[in-house]
Amino acid sequence: MTERHFSQGETVGVLTTEPIGRVLDYRAPEGGCGSGDYVEVPLGPRKVLGVVWGPGKGDWDPAKLRAVIRVLDAAPMREELRLFLARAADYTLTPLPAMLRLATRAPGLGDPPGMRKVYRLAGPVPNQLTDARHRVIEALRGYGGAAVTLGELAEAAGCGPSVVKGLVKMGVVAEEDSPKDLPYPLLNPKGLMRLAGDQLAAGDALVHAVAAEAYQGILLKGVTGSGKTEVYLEAVAETLRRGRQALVLLPEIALTADFLARVETRFGARPAEWHSGVTMTERRRLWKMLSVGEASFVVGARSALFLPFQDLGLIVVDEEHDTSYKQEEGVLYNARDMAVLRASITGCPVVLASATPSLETWANAEAGKYTRLNLGARFGAAELPQMRAIDMREAGLPSTRWISEALAQGVAERVARGEQSLLFLNRRGYAPVTLCRACGGQVACDHCDARMVEHRFLQRLMCHQCGASKPVPVACPSCKVEGKMAAVGPGVERLAEEVVERFPGARVAVLSSDLFGSSRALKEQIVAIADGGADIIIGTQIVAKGHNFPHLTLVGVIDADLGLHGSDLRAAERTFQLMRQVAGRAGRAEKPGEAWLQTHQPDHPVIRAILGGDEEAFWRAEAEERRVQGVPPYGRMAGIILSGPEPAPLFDIGNELARRNGPLLSVGATVYGPAPAPIARVRGRHRVRLLVKAPKGVALQQALAQWAAQVRLPNNCRLAIDIDPQSFF
Repeated sequence: MTERHFSQGETVGVLTTEPIGRVLDYRAPEGGCGSGDYVEVPLGPRKVLGVVWGPGKGDWDPAKLRAVIRVLDAAPMREELRLFLARAADYTLTPLPAMLRLATRAPGLGDPPGMRKVYRLAGPVPNQLTDARHRVIEALRGYGGAAVTLGELAEAAGCGPSVVKGLVKMGVVAEEDSPKDLPYPLLNPKGLMRLAGDQLAAGDALVHAVAAEAYQGILLKGVTGSGKTEVYLEAVAETLRRGRQALVLLPEIALTADFLARVETRFGARPAEWHSGVTMTERRRLWKMLSVGEASFVVGARSALFLPFQDLGLIVVDEEHDTSYKQEEGVLYNARDMAVLRASITGCPVVLASATPSLETWANAEAGKYTRLNLGARFGAAELPQMRAIDMREAGLPSTRWISEALAQGVAERVARGEQSLLFLNRRGYAPVTLCRACGGQVACDHCDARMVEHRFLQRLMCHQCGASKPVPVACPSCKVEGKMAAVGPGVERLAEEVVERFPGARVAVLSSDLFGSSRALKEQIVAIADGGADIIIGTQIVAKGHNFPHLTLVGVIDADLGLHGSDLRAAERTFQLMRQVAGRAGRAEKPGEAWLQTHQPDHPVIRAILGGDEEAFWRAEAEERRVQGVPPYGRMAGIILSGPEPAPLFDIGNELARRNGPLLSVGATVYGPAPAPIARVRGRHRVRLLVKAPKGVALQQALAQWAAQVRLPNNCRLAIDIDPQSFF
């Protein structure tokens, strides 16, 4: 790709965001256009967004070509971003227009300023309002006074645009022109933080990597509470001193509140944010300001990787092991891997930070592909928590209780001392199964092959695959007998019932993503807990992700065996990471912490590794097992997911693919399947999977593309290829 200008009438190649799969030829408009320009072009009867990708193919009669309608008022897409999108598309086997959609998520890019209207609360709220109007008011309050577009406000409130317009007529909601996009405040990287020991050495190494202005992969590995954030913020400070831009990726929106407070203390202002909790107006502002260098530091979710940075000097992937960096729908990509790709193209360092790195990252560091920086001790007076196992085979608990007497006594002691305890159970809802005690039938989702989970706080059954919900039935759907429906097994809501019963005077907080209507509400609850607003915290895996609760001194894992079951090749790795991360929430201030694991398998190698604390021994053993099996990171895998309204045609297609495996055999790959997916029906569509396994270093994507192109899919069937799958559902 080269940058050039095209004069009026010249043939240019324009990539649109439409699912056409190729670059289209157009004539350059009056005044011409250049490589990377954002343009509006005609496509059939519509006007669509596109980017000038380069010269056209020229295989059409120029007289028959349609002209570009106009060049948009936006900085051109830089060559490095176009190259990144093309490489990412090749790696993930994604059509290039789908990758471009990820890079053009700023709303209203083609709209003149006068067309953009935003809405905010304006006047007093009357007492008498319809439910729909009440929902609009609550949605606006949830945005904390920020102006929002009509579309996002109506969607957040679950109503039509006319409801919002009615409130405008009443004077309760104001309709305004979208404000002019303003630059973000300058961040002032003050002097060096007071680092010491390993922190100081790691901070110096990162500063030198930024100063080199060249690609370098760096694993920043430090025990929980060791100050990884403070260390990589030194690299951010150096990046800003050099007038360049920095990106920090976080796995969860809920983590941003504490992080933003740290940044504001360190740099005197907040960085820009990019995630689903940010309003459309703010997203558009950030997109525009980044592209002209008027925003220097972005904190974001995985999609922030596709923003139009003008001069990207550093990428940090915090909690790089976290599975939420893998997008499982639409474009299937792993943000950690894509961050490394973008850094290598841009020519800047990428820092992968974690207390429990993924085996892929650990192996790359062992092989010398990444520089490894270790933080071996906690920051300041904090010490690592002591670990112990509670053997549940000897606990003698009744079937309606899940907290052992030993753990209950430990919690009671903390409550009496004014300290916090965390009870961790990686299972949302009240109970994972609702069954009939008369016939044994379980309540399943109408649209998926999945059991529905009772959420007693919501008084509903919910499907965690498609989100469908329905009331808890009075009579069994199978045998019609009434009064026999029973909840089986614990979820965090049921655990909360037991806690309230056993500790009647304690303040209890439940942290589970589905209990909060907005990310803002979840953030507020986390801040309140960190300030001492609860005695006992009950949480799912959301509590394991980097939160700092200074008053927390005891972590109790209710079912440490939960992740060890099943055939997922990463089961041991994920259980190890999750347990170590959860345990790391304890003792992060002056008071020492403890982590107790309730387990029925105290002799399991993973449980022993967690208790023993010899992480390197665990990684070496896990790596050797993967090496013998020839699976990632010592081999390559791809998942193929066929989906459609009926299963039989999917198996026919899968069997045809399995038979016509010549392109895969040529690179030494093996095909397994077809087989029903573990959850064989989601949202009413049946799912069949194949798995491809290949040696490391082969040109797998090219072989997969040739192999998949051999079959013709019916219109109602879809085929998706997942390179480096993280989940096998």
